[in-house]
Amino acid sequence: METIFNRNKEEHPEPIRAEVQGQLPTWLQGVLLRNGPGMHTIGDTKYSHWFDGLALLHSFTFKNGEVYYRSKYLRSDTYNCNIEANRIVVSEFGTMAYPDPCKNIFAKAFSYLSHTIPEFTDNCLINIMKSGDDYYATSETNFIRKIDPQTLETLEKVDYSKYVAVNLATSHPHYDSAGNILNMGTSIVDKGKTKYLLFKIPSSVPEKEKKKSCFKHMEVVCSIPSRSLLQPSYYHSFGITENYIVFIEQPFKLDIVKLATAYIRGVNWASCLAFHKEDKTWFHFVDRKTKKEISTKFCTDAMVLYHHINAYEEDGHVVFDIIAYKDNSLYDMFYLKKLNKDFEENNKLTSIPTCKRFVVPLQYDKDAEVGSNLVKLPTSATAVKEKDGSIYCQPEILCEGIELPRVNYDYNGKKYKYVYATEVQWSPVPTKIAKLNVQTKEILHWGEEHCWPSEPIFVPSPGAREEDEGVVLTCVVVSEPNKAPFLLILDAKTFKELGRATVNVEMHLDLHGVFIPQNDLEAETE
Repeated sequence: METIFNRNKEEHPEPIRAEVQGQLPTWLQGVLLRNGPGMHTIGDTKYSHWFDGLALLHSFTFKNGEVYYRSKYLRSDTYNCNIEANRIVVSEFGTMAYPDPCKNIFAKAFSYLSHTIPEFTDNCLINIMKSGDDYYATSETNFIRKIDPQTLETLEKVDYSKYVAVNLATSHPHYDSAGNILNMGTSIVDKGKTKYLLFKIPSSVPEKEKKKSCFKHMEVVCSIPSRSLLQPSYYHSFGITENYIVFIEQPFKLDIVKLATAYIRGVNWASCLAFHKEDKTWFHFVDRKTKKEISTKFCTDAMVLYHHINAYEEDGHVVFDIIAYKDNSLYDMFYLKKLNKDFEENNKLTSIPTCKRFVVPLQYDKDAEVGSNLVKLPTSATAVKEKDGSIYCQPEILCEGIELPRVNYDYNGKKYKYVYATEVQWSPVPTKIAKLNVQTKEILHWGEEHCWPSEPIFVPSPGAREEDEGVVLTCVVVSEPNKAPFLLILDAKTFKELGRATVNVEMHLDLHGVFIPQNDLEAETE
């Protein structure tokens, strides 16, 4: 277990042919591109947290029944500075880096002062974002890095904050039908206000401005004021329906004053996050046409969430599915000192991830009695009118113990049936993958001894007529010494194995990724 997390992984920039077993669909042509931490030790220094490791991109290319693997470290400014110094010199969220002890006192003092507003890292290790024909590695700071999806080469760096006033942004954007990107970021104490911004990156630029990048045409769609000036909510994703943006302001908050003094106090930025279990969680709905927030206040009990699954509208209600926790213990479990050989015995989740469905009536009888349930759909989820006019929501539980959810993106923002996810039992590290039918609550599984699968990605078959017509892809790391890791290909409908592509390398556990069909790669090359 320790080697899965702690050991630096080698990169393999040249393609390695995988050994394919089983029968892959002939239509499966393109690249599965994934991202995650791969290097945790530099010289004599070591990152404190698994999520801080230097980004390692890896890919599986499907070409005429053959599969090729390659991996390459993201050549971020962070990577280059650390490698050149042979020590960690750029701070990450869970690891604060300090100046060289040989520096003189003036250099040290300047370093402390310059950290009051953090210069965030460009170690973009979480996800991959598509912008027009281009692809970017993303994290939760204001930086993203363009990459070549075929060679994994690192290209230019983009700073969101040059175009819109955000200090942090999610690595889970949404795409509208025209291919425009919608994303959310936090603007910290800008002009005396802290707010959450929804911004749009167009998929293309006008013909006469062909030399300009799409980012120069970024626009703020709307802003939602933070309930607290100095303690904005942490969020990792958001929801979208045909007409609304769904944003959840949770009582898992970032303390800005602590953030500004973290460096001088000798603590990491992660210590500036705190869960306020006595507070409520607030739901915000922004009308995508008017760009205004719905004025009714909707809330539920305190919870922590990272991943939205999907959202849709039905008969005047917004239905949204999320994976929520009762506390913030998940992050703490990934400190590297805990990821040792006793990991399985000593790291039990104190709060199991729960798949919750909230049903929120945006259209309801304003004269309804206080205490009445305003939900008119067949569900156990409730929305009760309070004395102050706010609406208190309670969810329907769809299942427990799943994380890293993905859906068929053609059904994003629409009524849907299926979620593909990793299954977590005793710990936050996945042991199986699952297909959940959210309408019947039936679950199908795939799992094998000593196998640790990653987030499953659904790829629709050409001309698919049904939601689950296609395949599910997941990278599987193996903790048995004589076995090699592999890419697993499942029939999405039956969840039966179609084949696997085994590679004799030490593969890293990754976080998120995308499948890029061959046609999109050809468009990018042109």
